[in-house]
Amino acid sequence: MHILVIVLGLLGGAAFWWYRVRYLSEVASEVADAVGRVRGSFRRKQLRKQAELSPLAAIDDPVVAAATLISAVAAEGVPMTPLRENAIRAAISGIADAKKADEAVIYGKWAASQIDDANVVIDKLTPFLRDRLDENERHHFLEMTSDVVRAGGDLPPLYDQRLQRLRQKLGFQVN
Repeated sequence: MHILVIVLGLLGGAAFWWYRVRYLSEVASEVADAVGRVRGSFRRKQLRKQAELSPLAAIDDPVVAAATLISAVAAEGVPMTPLRENAIRAAISGIADAKKADEAVIYGKWAASQIDDANVVIDKLTPFLRDRLDENERHHFLEMTSDVVRAGGDLPPLYDQRLQRLRQKLGFQVN
C-alpha cells in the first residue's frame, strides 16, 4: 500500500510540474508574441515615416531639389495656379536646359504634393542645396522662390514664415 501511495505521489508531482512547465511555456509564448507585435508596430511606423518622406529621399539633383522646394512653398495652403506653375517652369529653365527643367518641375510638383507641410520639405532639402550652392546662388534661389510665389496671385498663408525658415536653413542671417 505504501508503494502505491509513493507511485501516486510521484505521478501527482510529475503531473503538477508538467502542468506548471506547460503553463510557463504558454506565458513565455504570449510574451514573445507581445514583443513581436511591438517590434512589428515600431517597424511599420518607421516604414510609414520613410515612405512618407521617400519622394524627398530620392532627390539627388539640385535642380529637382530647387523645383520641389519652390513648389512646396508656393502651393502650401493655396492651389497651384497655372501662373505659378509657369513661373516655376520659367525659373527652373533659367538654371537648367528645357528637358531637365520640365522633368524637375513635374517631379517637384508631385513630391511637394505628397507632403502636407512645407516645413518638412524645407528641413529635408535645404541642407542638400546649402552644400551644393555658393552664397550668390543661394540668394538667387531665394529670389526665385519669392518671384514664383508672388506670380500666382494670393500669397500662401504662411509664406513669410516659410521664406524666413528657408533663409535660415540656407545659412543667412535672420532678423
